[in-house]
Amino acid sequence: MQQRSLGNSGVRISVVGLGCNALGGRIDFESSCRLVHKALDLGITLFDTADGYGYRYGNRGGSESCLGRALGDQRKNIVLATKFGLPLDDAGTSKGASRRHIMLAVEASLKRLKTDWIDLYQIHRPDPLTPIEETLRALDDLIRQGKVLYAGCSNFAAWQVVEAQWTARYSGFNAFISCQNEYSLLVRDIERDLLPVMETYGLGLLPYFPLAAGLLTGKYKRNSPAPADARLTSIQRLADMYLTDENWSITERLEKFCAERNHTLLELAFGWLLAQPTVSSVIAGATKPEQLELNVRAVNWTLTADDRVEINKLINQT
Repeated sequence: MQQRSLGNSGVRISVVGLGCNALGGRIDFESSCRLVHKALDLGITLFDTADGYGYRYGNRGGSESCLGRALGDQRKNIVLATKFGLPLDDAGTSKGASRRHIMLAVEASLKRLKTDWIDLYQIHRPDPLTPIEETLRALDDLIRQGKVLYAGCSNFAAWQVVEAQWTARYSGFNAFISCQNEYSLLVRDIERDLLPVMETYGLGLLPYFPLAAGLLTGKYKRNSPAPADARLTSIQRLADMYLTDENWSITERLEKFCAERNHTLLELAFGWLLAQPTVSSVIAGATKPEQLELNVRAVNWTLTADDRVEINKLINQT
């Protein structure tokens, strides 16, 4: 498994990461264990979870608990990333990025994950009620205590990243080393402003939904029945977001491009992301070990400059 640095930091991670959203929710503990152990066997070293994962299934914190149990002694051999900030109670009062919430949340995550430290602790989304200085000071204290090694952000706009990096530099705090935002062949909004900011500050990108919730796996066909257990079949919100006429047209053009070169759409989705200079690792979720095998094999297609030009033309074609 190829390794890359996470931004300008000294952290080295596998170019394919495992998104652990399904653990302890969509799949049970036994299935989660098989998935985690398969990931380890394949050389995946980045495992990304969050304290809020599992809430849709009435099991907040379930992903962290499941991952902590499944890793066992292998914990020391991987880069463990988790997030804080999503609501952890039905009233929505236990959330955000205040110092109080962070200090409570990190202790709970450490307990669920059965570990003494978190490699990458990420704010799940911006908190408009808390000054970024308060958030960064709390994270800096955790880093100095050794409970957290590095901090990152998720779903931040470009201006919020600039504000956070400037505040950290001015105040002498440890700064973010990564951003986790949606990015794929079908969703490229961050190219306008966030990616240039990340390049300037040396931040690594961990794109989520790299397969557009599954549309870029090639298993969906327009006007054909979707797989019964697939995400776009079971979550209407995602289906409405991704299964648009424009996305179908782009996907069909890209599939033809792949077929002409004896590759798959899945390989293109991974290869294209890994050709972007800011991308450190592609975090892809999975529910079955076979999916992980496909994801790992997919990174073997190295796109040429001509390939990337042609892909952009296909995407922008109207």
